[in-house]
Amino acid sequence: MKKNLSILSSIFLASSVLMAGCIKSEEDMAASNKATKEDDGKTVIGFSVGTTKEERWQREVEMAKDFAKKNDFDLMVQSAEEDASKQVKQVEDMITKGIDVLLISAQDSESAGTVIDVAHEAGVPVIAYDRLVRNGDLDYYVTFDTFKVGQLQAQSLVEKYPKGKYIWLLGGPEDFNAHLIKKGHESILNPLIKKGDIKIVAQQWAKGWSPEEALKHTENGLTAANNDVVAVLASNDGTAGGAVQALAAQGLAGKVGVSGQDAALEGVQRVAEGTQTSTVYKPLKELNTVAMKLALSLAEGDEEAAKAKVNGKTDNGTKEVPSVLIDVQTITKENMMDTIIKDGFHKMDDVYKNVPKSEWPKQ
Repeated sequence: MKKNLSILSSIFLASSVLMAGCIKSEEDMAASNKATKEDDGKTVIGFSVGTTKEERWQREVEMAKDFAKKNDFDLMVQSAEEDASKQVKQVEDMITKGIDVLLISAQDSESAGTVIDVAHEAGVPVIAYDRLVRNGDLDYYVTFDTFKVGQLQAQSLVEKYPKGKYIWLLGGPEDFNAHLIKKGHESILNPLIKKGDIKIVAQQWAKGWSPEEALKHTENGLTAANNDVVAVLASNDGTAGGAVQALAAQGLAGKVGVSGQDAALEGVQRVAEGTQTSTVYKPLKELNTVAMKLALSLAEGDEEAAKAKVNGKTDNGTKEVPSVLIDVQTITKENMMDTIIKDGFHKMDDVYKNVPKSEWPKQ
């Protein structure tokens, strides 16, 4: 009988230990996370991006790596390659491995909100990087003045094409920035639409900012208007590329105005060639540096330094998120040399490589 009781006691004790090991409080998770990230004594910042398919995101990952190296902290980078659920899993994995701060450019603004609670349970503050994370207790948001991006895009076209039929290409509906850009467009377009000066013959979202979808929507708009279109209001350089391809097929490239943003190499090349009217220059280096400095301040527990960078607030559906807004600028043929080239954002040889050398601007 004593032997049986001894066996039962041993089983109970083992079970209790096992159960205790399986149940973790929020404090335990935070402590475990802290222990992991202190293994080499360095600060660890997690950088989650929705995609690296676009040139700008490849640039920004490299900028972040350079900043981390110069400032002697570890950077953990993951790209979800346009898969929102994959991004959530990657972030959870980062938190488990141990990070001090999470910097996230959300592939899907709505679903990414779930990671904020997970991060906060582990004592990890969250900064949304250029793409807003909605519906969560987000700590900070670092972005460009996205509403102004939309205004500049529309303004660059209406100045040259104040009357006529427009095709309106919106960005990815899953990206909150695309909706802010649309509001910027509307602030410029709506008065002219109301007056009857501008008529929208097609208005479509391009999921994932897809150039292929933009191509299809432009083709459909041209067909509906029997090619009688004066401008295509495209929300970024990728969608602008799809639009220009559709216009070229109809012999209209360079005759119809096209906007863009990001100052991607292919975008500024088209501006130099004359097939794209404008792009919007967003100083990525400034955005990246500000975001990294903010993350480092939070990792070091310097809330005052973090708050000092804030110059606005953004409603993410849960709260007014302290935000850092970076200014933007319209780029055209006329100011290319004084902006993109002067800042070293692109090399002159690359921008004008498709333009006859005799037509290059003088340095």
